[in-house]
Amino acid sequence: MAAEGHAPTAGEYITHHLQHWQKNFALVDQKQHGIVDFSVFNLDSLIYSVVLGFLAVFFLWRAARKATSGVPGRFQAAVEILVEMVDNQAKGVIHNEKSRKVVGPVALTVFVWIFFMNAMDMLPVDWLPKLWGNYVAATGHDPHHAYMRVVPTADLSTTLSMSTFVLLLCLFYNIKIKGLGGWGHELISAPFGAHPVLWPFNFAMQMIEFLAKTVSHGMRLFGNMFAGELVFMLIALMGGGWALTGTGIGLAIGHIVAGTVWTLFHILVIVLQAFIFMMLTLIYIGQAHDAH
Repeated sequence: MAAEGHAPTAGEYITHHLQHWQKNFALVDQKQHGIVDFSVFNLDSLIYSVVLGFLAVFFLWRAARKATSGVPGRFQAAVEILVEMVDNQAKGVIHNEKSRKVVGPVALTVFVWIFFMNAMDMLPVDWLPKLWGNYVAATGHDPHHAYMRVVPTADLSTTLSMSTFVLLLCLFYNIKIKGLGGWGHELISAPFGAHPVLWPFNFAMQMIEFLAKTVSHGMRLFGNMFAGELVFMLIALMGGGWALTGTGIGLAIGHIVAGTVWTLFHILVIVLQAFIFMMLTLIYIGQAHDAH
């Protein structure tokens, strides 16, 4: 964070909290150079997303294992409502029953997984990073270089990885449903027509469409969660300013009021962003089943 001997400025505090724990592929700490740098990966996002992914699968497995006939308990009832909601959405978009047997569970898992990753934003901003910094200090290293971000969906590499997986599913179902020849013909004949002169333009438009859908799919989730994380940091600065100076009761009141209001609003954002990502997953895969 800041250098030894003085408290961090607002800019230093935010910069430190926005820095990922990054390593190169030799597992050596290394910061990213440039907007795109494939020589490093964000280890914190990888750890939290994998752990929360296993937690999401365990949550669904336990719900299925504990399901009983008759009057369900609250946990079973909540999961049944969730499953029914996803199943209804899948039926409305994907009319191939065989495909729904795979895509439906994928969409359900995506919703729960993203919800868990988004919900990490509800933890106190400094809690896990502070624990990590204390551990690093205890091992004899400089805690000011102990970086830790705990919201995987506020990392563009996470959200674009998920949207890229959806793209691969779309390509798979395009070939499975239409056949390689049928899909190839669609790539060069839609949307402008099958005249040979239009083939290059059709193909270019198809590639642009796939790219645009994939990027916007990942960017939408990232942008909303990154903005939410940043707002929580700004609210934390209000409380930190009051704690350091001991004056300005307005900062303390503003910290409490703004924190409460934004937390309540952010609960809606967390659920809504998981739902939107799930719905777009269903829509894009559904489009792969449609012939132009």
